Amino acid sequence: MPTLRDIVNEQVREAAPELVERLDRNRVRCYSCGHCCPIPDGQPGVCKVRYNRGGTLYVPWGYVGCVQCDPIEKKPFFHARPGALAYSFGMLGCDLHCSYCQNWVTSQALRDPQAVSTPLQFTPEMLVSAALQQGAKVLVSTYNEPLITSEWGVAIFKEARAAGLMTGFVSNGNGTQQVLDYLRPWVDLYKVDLKSFDDRHYHELGGRLGPILETIRQLHEMEIWVELVTLLIPGFNDSDVELKRLTEFVASVSHHIPWHVTAFHKDYKMTGPRNTLAEDLLRAADIGKQAGLQYIYAGNLPGQVGDLENTRCHACGKLLIERYGYRIVGYYLTPDGACPGCGTKIPGRWQPSFDRQITALPFVPRFSFR
Repeated sequence: MPTLRDIVNEQVREAAPELVERLDRNRVRCYSCGHCCPIPDGQPGVCKVRYNRGGTLYVPWGYVGCVQCDPIEKKPFFHARPGALAYSFGMLGCDLHCSYCQNWVTSQALRDPQAVSTPLQFTPEMLVSAALQQGAKVLVSTYNEPLITSEWGVAIFKEARAAGLMTGFVSNGNGTQQVLDYLRPWVDLYKVDLKSFDDRHYHELGGRLGPILETIRQLHEMEIWVELVTLLIPGFNDSDVELKRLTEFVASVSHHIPWHVTAFHKDYKMTGPRNTLAEDLLRAADIGKQAGLQYIYAGNLPGQVGDLENTRCHACGKLLIERYGYRIVGYYLTPDGACPGCGTKIPGRWQPSFDRQITALPFVPRFSFR
């Protein structure tokens, strides 16, 4: 019987020339993520899915590891088409190995023998057709690290854009200038997990802090809409000192980048820390406010974090979007995305009016191309 690696290694295409450099002795350097792996002939990169065969870099193509329909608030994007359905697809593999990963079945599928996810064959046209059938307004690459499958993502997003859909990446942000330039024409929204502000912690996860910070800066300069998420893990990244440094960095890029601080629960291999409490999120939010961040949200504990699920005008404080979990309870922005009270334009990607919210809960779509 073929192994998962055998199956995945047959569903490939050559890497985009922008993302590869040929080296000596049939080696290649891959620029799809911040590791910039120099890959010997016959070997994969750190991600386990981009590999060198005969001096040519091959990359994943023509499949998905999972498909799900999510409210866009789950991604989370709070300043982009509120209430929209985000048709979400993932592939296999990741360039990090976070011990608390909540999508480990797909992200660690080629690294952990317990993680098994059978690829489903798709074409870009099939994915876009499926998204439209469900009423989605956004097509999102998520559930593993989308940077390592950027070529496949771009192929899908070209079709999505032609069909009038917005596009998004949900990513760890471990990028390079090369891959961000490659993605720039095709990605509307980009969520970055800013997992810590301590390089030692990033080493534990298999990465480095520097490339993530540079990705955030570059995304903002490129005017790709970016929102940041920090999963607050007691004893790992929740000290006042670390949160102060993290939020001051975000504010140095822009005071208007939404920062979501979300609650950890025991998952995958990280079962030691206690679960995050509402008071932990409120403390982190206060630190962010002191740093000057204008849009701070607390997630995963609906109804327990006061006003931190809602969007308010940064100028006058008027309530603009009221939420409970992923559900939009009230929407008061003007058609041009401004505060109805003081007229201040609110940073984001808004629609002229609030569309009906198809769902406030994730679901597996009935439409399938198996």
